[in-house]
Amino acid sequence: MMTDLPLDQVRTLLAVVDEGTFDAAAAVLHVTPSAVSQRVKALEQRTGRVLLLRTKPVRPTESGEAVVRFARRLAGLERDTRAELGMSGAGEPTRLSIAVNADSLATWFLPALTRVPGDLPLCYELRREDQDHTAALLREGLVMAAVTSSPEAVAGCSVHGLGRMRYVPVASPSFVGRWLGGRPGTPLREVLGDVPVVAFDRRDDLQDAFVRTLLHGGEAARGTPHGRRGASAVRHLVPTSEGFVGAVAAGMGWGMVPEVQADPLLRAGRFVRLAPDRHIDVPLFWQQWKLDFPALAAVARAVTAEAAEALDHDARTG
Repeated sequence: MMTDLPLDQVRTLLAVVDEGTFDAAAAVLHVTPSAVSQRVKALEQRTGRVLLLRTKPVRPTESGEAVVRFARRLAGLERDTRAELGMSGAGEPTRLSIAVNADSLATWFLPALTRVPGDLPLCYELRREDQDHTAALLREGLVMAAVTSSPEAVAGCSVHGLGRMRYVPVASPSFVGRWLGGRPGTPLREVLGDVPVVAFDRRDDLQDAFVRTLLHGGEAARGTPHGRRGASAVRHLVPTSEGFVGAVAAGMGWGMVPEVQADPLLRAGRFVRLAPDRHIDVPLFWQQWKLDFPALAAVARAVTAEAAEALDHDARTG
């Protein structure tokens, strides 16, 4: 039973997962790396399961994820209890770990955090991850909440819709003149597969999904396998939201840019919209652990309120 697990061992496991290495966890806990290793081994012996993959950084196994989730819940409950009792140290900030995709982080998410009441002592640990993969961090117990594209709740989590982020296909005027201007009348679907494209990283499928919508005459699901990816093999990977927009504006390639970021550059003449009647809407959801945790509830309210203003209202779900 979880209540039979020694709390010092549980807290040590959490520290190792959060810090990434035994040495870093030892520094945070003010013990030796040997003591950290012994506690983790003792916990594994007690549970009869391997809890950590000894990689760099370490990663919890499926069993380890369950213990990490327990440890985070325990830490939150302990903070709330100390505050209610007026115990010393109760005013120390509560750390909230949240996974959020880069485009949300660059546009509407940080303003959402400014809505959180200022009298709550919070310390945010934001982990940037693609919205298609943030739910994995929830499952692993690495974060307490996430902005995700998955409407299916992770075990032990609640989920509700935030709205949709609209992406539009754009390029710089110089790019259009160089790569597209010499093929007047050629359908866009036959052009984009042969010209340079900007992608966020190797997992970014949004540009390919857009090309598939042109090829198949409708919206193609992201991540759906096809005989060809869709967009050009000349792919520039730029793994920041601002850098991605800058690369497209510089003429390195075309790309799918959040409408809120594209609009000012379209008005300034630095972007050309490649297909005025085409776009892709990516649904976003807020998932968080089911905890009676005031700080997390306050952040959820702030995120929901900001999303209601910043994202597509008509397409909201949940």
